[in-house]
Amino acid sequence: MRFAIYNKVLHHDDVPFVRELLECLRRKKAEVVLYGPFAEALGEWMPLPESAPRFESHEDFARLQCDFFVSLGGDGTILDSMTVVRDSKVPIVGVNLGRLGFLANVEKTTMLASIESLMQGSYLLDARSLLHLESNRPLFGSFNFALNDCTILKRDTSSMVIIHTFINGEFLNSYWADGIIVATPTGSSGYSLSCGGPIVFPNSDNFIITPVAPHNLNVRPIVISDSSVISFEVEGRGRNFLCTLDSRYETIETNDQLAVRKADFMAYLVRFPGRNFLKTIRDKLNWGADVRN
Repeated sequence: MRFAIYNKVLHHDDVPFVRELLECLRRKKAEVVLYGPFAEALGEWMPLPESAPRFESHEDFARLQCDFFVSLGGDGTILDSMTVVRDSKVPIVGVNLGRLGFLANVEKTTMLASIESLMQGSYLLDARSLLHLESNRPLFGSFNFALNDCTILKRDTSSMVIIHTFINGEFLNSYWADGIIVATPTGSSGYSLSCGGPIVFPNSDNFIITPVAPHNLNVRPIVISDSSVISFEVEGRGRNFLCTLDSRYETIETNDQLAVRKADFMAYLVRFPGRNFLKTIRDKLNWGADVRN
């Protein structure tokens, strides 16, 4: 088996864990390929095999034909991982080196056992939908997709914006707000949730439209089918606004035309027996916990 190892920011405290992970894969006679910048950072702390291939981009990664993509970090690292994995269908193993770990559900303490399960084929794959941003001028280079959400937001110093929103060409609403979020079910537990949006099951085939700090308090999040195309026209006192796809952002203007639809490929997240979405939301959101007891 061939494992791609990916990390964006290597912290000193995580080096012993990474060393243990690489040693485990060596004992299992698994092939390892490393994300280039991660390998450079790791090389300052430990010797690395010269023969281990490196990858920097999606094109590099696609040529290596890996069996698993191991994302070391938090949920944000998994979102970044999608810019490399893209439509390759390689399963992503999210190892939580961060805090919450909603998507990165493999903890340090269970990583070695998880590797054993992967080698034995004892795992499940969760297919997650992505959204695709279309625009009248190129935005976000060759990867105009998002696993979590697409947002349109005011600039930091500007007044609120007006976002005229249409579903399949029919007028929905003009949102007077700081912005608007279109989230996938995967992204429903992220930014959308913090703005009052609902938690949606990963396989629900929906989009969630959530306003950010709406001027009209009777405007609420809504859930629609992900077979819909959502389009926007933006106006405000300023000329420039922000558009984001997960953690990436671009500046847009009032004459930019934007539309969001479901992407034509899926992301595949590895899940191990004993873990499911219900357990994740109970554990990560502390449902049922009472600090008085």
